[in-house]
Amino acid sequence: MVITSTNPHYKEIAIRKRIASIFNKREDDFPSLKEYNDYLEEVEDMTFNLIEGIDLAAIEARIAKYQEENAEQIMINRARKAEELAAAMAASKGQPAQTDNDDASQNSQAGFGAVPQGQYAPTVAGGQPRPTGMGPQPLPLGGGDAGYVVENEETLRRRARAGGWSIEISKKRALEEAFGSIWIS
Repeated sequence: MVITSTNPHYKEIAIRKRIASIFNKREDDFPSLKEYNDYLEEVEDMTFNLIEGIDLAAIEARIAKYQEENAEQIMINRARKAEELAAAMAASKGQPAQTDNDDASQNSQAGFGAVPQGQYAPTVAGGQPRPTGMGPQPLPLGGGDAGYVVENEETLRRRARAGGWSIEISKKRALEEAFGSIWIS
């Protein structure tokens, strides 16, 4: 993976996104919490070494071997994540998520004091009514996965300039503040 930006934060974000898409097991995929924590520590060690440029060839070989051995599990976990995101998007738009056991979940949720989703529930001791359910959520601006977009320096400069900001203004203000604080007696 080639990263053109000189900003180390973009490099780290890109590496972390790549590793997270490959090493995407969850706690319930492990028989014990200790095994899951060991897995997370191993993944973080590899991520750190990739970011710092330590033993890249060995780590890339390990990643390729893991991808080859666990390709089916990786795809299952990606599909599970996509389903969860789709359900969250449907919920944010006020639509019920499509699941296989919709009738069972509706019957188990209904009961004493049940309030339809998106309606206000009664308050406790005269306070404000509390909303229930998920209302429409704002969509993130830009694009990319999870709001992280790796951009090059030139794009960032153009956006800053379009907003009326320039490095010259910052330099001028810094100089004015520095020289304005000098007291000559």
